[in-house]
Amino acid sequence: MSVYTRRSTPDSEMEAACKTETSKKKTATLELAGVTQLPESTNCLACSEDGRYLSLGHSQGLSVWCASSLSRVAEWLQDRLEITSIQITWIADMFYLLGTVDDMGVARVFVYHCEGIHLLSAINNMENINKRSICLTFELSEGGDYGAASVSCSGALWLEVYHFPSESWLKELEMALSQKQDPNSSGDVEVKWTPIAVVIRIKPPTIPAGTALDDPLVVLQMTDFLTHCLALDVDTRSSRQWEEPAFDTDAGKTKETIESPRRCTHHFLLPCGQFPGDSKAKSQPAGLPVAVCVWWSGSHNLLQYLLQKAPKNKPGSPLSVVLVSVTDTAFSCMQFVDYWPVSANDSQTFTEAKVNLLVLCKSGTIHTVTTGRGIRSCTVQLTERPKHSGDLPTVTASVPFLHSLSLVVQRNGKMFLQDVINKTTVCFLIPTPTHLIGTPCNPVYALNTKQQTLFIKAGDQDPSCSGSSKEGNQSQLFTFRFGESDIFKQYIVSLPDSPQQQKTLSCVTLEKACNVYLQQRVASGGERNKAITQTWRQLQETAVMVQQRHSRAAAS
Repeated sequence: MSVYTRRSTPDSEMEAACKTETSKKKTATLELAGVTQLPESTNCLACSEDGRYLSLGHSQGLSVWCASSLSRVAEWLQDRLEITSIQITWIADMFYLLGTVDDMGVARVFVYHCEGIHLLSAINNMENINKRSICLTFELSEGGDYGAASVSCSGALWLEVYHFPSESWLKELEMALSQKQDPNSSGDVEVKWTPIAVVIRIKPPTIPAGTALDDPLVVLQMTDFLTHCLALDVDTRSSRQWEEPAFDTDAGKTKETIESPRRCTHHFLLPCGQFPGDSKAKSQPAGLPVAVCVWWSGSHNLLQYLLQKAPKNKPGSPLSVVLVSVTDTAFSCMQFVDYWPVSANDSQTFTEAKVNLLVLCKSGTIHTVTTGRGIRSCTVQLTERPKHSGDLPTVTASVPFLHSLSLVVQRNGKMFLQDVINKTTVCFLIPTPTHLIGTPCNPVYALNTKQQTLFIKAGDQDPSCSGSSKEGNQSQLFTFRFGESDIFKQYIVSLPDSPQQQKTLSCVTLEKACNVYLQQRVASGGERNKAITQTWRQLQETAVMVQQRHSRAAAS
């Protein structure tokens, strides 16, 4: 196995390199807005959709911070526990669901409310150490209705999709808090939370022997939940291990491959106009997922599973199949872009069926793909193949609140924003020169779409800097505020609230809306009576006309 070794580049060197490139291309730079001390061994970071809170996973547990003041408001601690993955999603007014994975592969679900974090469930309890299951990834759907975990046990790998009883949890939590406030209560209230339900367990499928894959769209009915299986390549090596190329730092080319364990990538799908079973989906709450899309590494098949029974005689069908001409490399990452920029030439042809992706190749090139039903697919290469391994991008993420811009982080620690339409570097992000870049090969960061802010973890303090001490070697959180800079004024866009947030906002003013409705009903009473009288007159005239026609028909 090839191992990459690289000494972390000090921020002073990276800043000098950025300024050199800036002087040539006259690219702007954005300085730090703030630096905040992080808990020991902070491994992961996430931001809530409403922009109010940050969730941090670290040694001995997790904590929730106020995103505005960057102060800790709650924490949940346990000895000898290391949280390595965390996610937070808004489920109701002042209620947030958190999903975590620790270093032992145990996934947990928490709820944050009123400056308290409560453990709701452990997804994979390790009752038998010899047959314990390990959670590799765990993600929540937006709104907290569903969750999905890729689980490994005794060499087997599968994906489990769960339905979370969020409404029951909220009622149980409110009841527990009211009991705790009771003067006669001892203070410790034990809650028996409603258990999580497993909706579907998905194993890596195998294409039946003798199946011909001459057509790029081959539909294979597998189970009641599997809608379709798309063969995206005539190559049938679907059971082969995923291969990652090693990078030749001298020639800038791949020279060998290594095998890695299979991985599972999934994406929750929301209802759309052409989605199978859309008539049933329309009766569901807004923003509720209706299916999960799954891809297994090493496979050429994209699988779609409905979270409810599929309607009869209504296949699922793809929007389109895109052939990308990338002859020298394979894809390593694909990202759906929810808020995609529309250039002046495309504004008249934009439709809701359009799908946009950012594609990162293993060679380091970045592509944008735009496709959809009835739309001619378009693939644009944003960056050239890097000549040095340090220039390989480790993060390529769309910035929803900045029109046409994407965030790029490279192995050498460089961070910049790129215009995906004009294919130009808009701005370099310059951290403090006193600290090294924190894990540039796997950056810990979060985007706050409401505050238009980037939070990213810095590494240890540079020992060469004066004033460095043992106490100062703790990680820090860098803050870049895009909304306060003139550089991004022409790019900033306002984003709508999620369907769940819109529902809650409407519920908050429900009493006011009812009063307005009743007042309007009273004021329009006279007009409604006139309309009813006119309608009855028209009905009577129509009845007379029909009776006369019947009489003439009978006489003839």
